[in-house]
Amino acid sequence: MDAMELYRRAQDGFDAVLAAVPDDRWDAPSACAEWSVRDVAGHVIWGQRQLRAWASGADYGETAGAPGAPHPAVLAAADPVGTWRAAAVRTLTGDELGRKVSLPGLGEVPVAGIVPLLTTDLVAHSWDIDRDVRLPPDLVALAFGWARANVVRRPGFFGPELVPPAGADEQTRMLAFLGRRAWEPAAAGVSGSRGGGSRE
Repeated sequence: MDAMELYRRAQDGFDAVLAAVPDDRWDAPSACAEWSVRDVAGHVIWGQRQLRAWASGADYGETAGAPGAPHPAVLAAADPVGTWRAAAVRTLTGDELGRKVSLPGLGEVPVAGIVPLLTTDLVAHSWDIDRDVRLPPDLVALAFGWARANVVRRPGFFGPELVPPAGADEQTRMLAFLGRRAWEPAAAGVSGSRGGGSRE
């Protein structure tokens, strides 16, 4: 399965998680440190809009949803699900995938190299919104592999790698690598990253 198909599956999973959020929970804390559920949605919306700009060569210029931004919720507005669906980039041409962009911590990479990054972002943030979600094993493997090769640990990006309990499954180990205490009850809190992906 190619990277774009895996990316679309990660989008579908995130969409399902987002669509299941009750109306009274959008401004509740997510598992992503300091961000509400609406903030997480806004950040992921930012990533889609930024991807479209990178792929077209346009200057998006919006920073409200960037990694480390304090209140990405403004991008999700009153309709996070509808805004996310309108922003989602489902297909890219060969020329768009080949366009080079410069990213902090990663240097100059083609847009094709950003697709696994955003897949990782979608996978991690699906869990940030719904800690009970079981992520597809192949998407967990992709996210874990991308993170181990490319992770940037600094404020606003990824938190410190955590050590999961012995015998933890691959999903828990991947999330721990991204700084998330996936083995603890939700009430115990999470040490995560505010960006969790997008422009790590």
